[in-house]
Amino acid sequence: MAGETGGWRRRLLFAGPAVVASVAYMDPGNYATNIQAGAGYGYQLLWVVLLANLIAMLFQALSARLGIVTGRNLAELSRDRLPKPLVWVMWAVSEVAAMATDLAEFLGGAIGLSLLFGLPLLAGMAVTAIVTYGLLMFEGRGFRPMELIIGAMVGVIGLCYLAEMLIAPVDWPAAAAGLVTPAMPDSAALTIAVGIIGATVMPHAIYLHSGLTQARARPRDLAERRKLVSYSNTEVVCALAVAGMINMAMVIMAASAFHRGHSEVAEIETAYHTLTPLLGGAAAVAFLTSLIASGVSSSVVGTMAGQMIMQGFLRFRVPIWLRRAVTMVPAFAVVLAGANATQALVMSQVVLSIALPVPMLALLAFVGRQDVMGELAVKRPVLVAAGGGAVLVLGLNFVLLADFFGVSLPFLAG
Repeated sequence: MAGETGGWRRRLLFAGPAVVASVAYMDPGNYATNIQAGAGYGYQLLWVVLLANLIAMLFQALSARLGIVTGRNLAELSRDRLPKPLVWVMWAVSEVAAMATDLAEFLGGAIGLSLLFGLPLLAGMAVTAIVTYGLLMFEGRGFRPMELIIGAMVGVIGLCYLAEMLIAPVDWPAAAAGLVTPAMPDSAALTIAVGIIGATVMPHAIYLHSGLTQARARPRDLAERRKLVSYSNTEVVCALAVAGMINMAMVIMAASAFHRGHSEVAEIETAYHTLTPLLGGAAAVAFLTSLIASGVSSSVVGTMAGQMIMQGFLRFRVPIWLRRAVTMVPAFAVVLAGANATQALVMSQVVLSIALPVPMLALLAFVGRQDVMGELAVKRPVLVAAGGGAVLVLGLNFVLLADFFGVSLPFLAG
């Protein structure tokens, strides 16, 4: 901050929080939805992925700004500035959301290991548990080792999908058209679009990002805070652009491989078994490798977020091994009960849809207040844009929940 290091090197010193938070946007919960979008509708829903990513950038930037300016994370501010009964409800809902998030991420990694190495699903879950716990031990060594590990995982996912793009017979003009031309072929496409957008802004990512930036540097004055916010905004755009491109690559791969002749592909396991004869073993292995990296990295990040949520709301911290053990229980219970793993991923997204308004609305309530943010309170145009994004995301989450519970909506009929 003293200016001894200049240019891009100075910005790199403060990079990391957005990379960690970006893992939430390429977790296993996104795989099934993106596969359905590409297999069923080709490139036509790529514009939905782009829209979802832009909304995510805005909210993650606001979350990071909150931590930088106040030196507090969203859970701590909620605890200190909101009525106690509301705080208890927020904590309970957020804990359930953290467990639902971990269910999807943990199962995703286990499915990938199970398919790639021919292991029973329970064995894949055991391996995933050991690996994620081992990685969580690096958290005690400061923020940089963990950020480098998560960054490497993101790199693996990105390289795997770069390989998929080189192997798959992509119709690039059609993909470019799908990215910039809004289209909604039918009501089923609307339901998938709802799933893409509705599960994009993740509750735990909003909490986590504010915590990752709150103590990263100690700005001494308003000018340094402005500088840190500028660095953070740049990193958010770069990190979430990568996450967005990976999500687009998932849709493009599914469109290229499955849309003509295999449009019914909707599950991770089916996608893997179908990829092998269509594009070869290398494409199938790259797909599973990316899924494993996604599951492991997002499970680590989800556990970190759960710790931050509990400590922020309750001023209480449990040992990391206990936190990891408790959040694994639902995943093991689902598998031991004989439930379909992919369906469990869908269920976890429904739970997240219910929990999402809690951090989203709390964040909007704080970032525009001068008594909280001082001169760096968000201006009205940004608040209006964020409010519009919130209305869209929360409205689509309502549609997702209505569809899941069988409530008939007129614009979904047909």
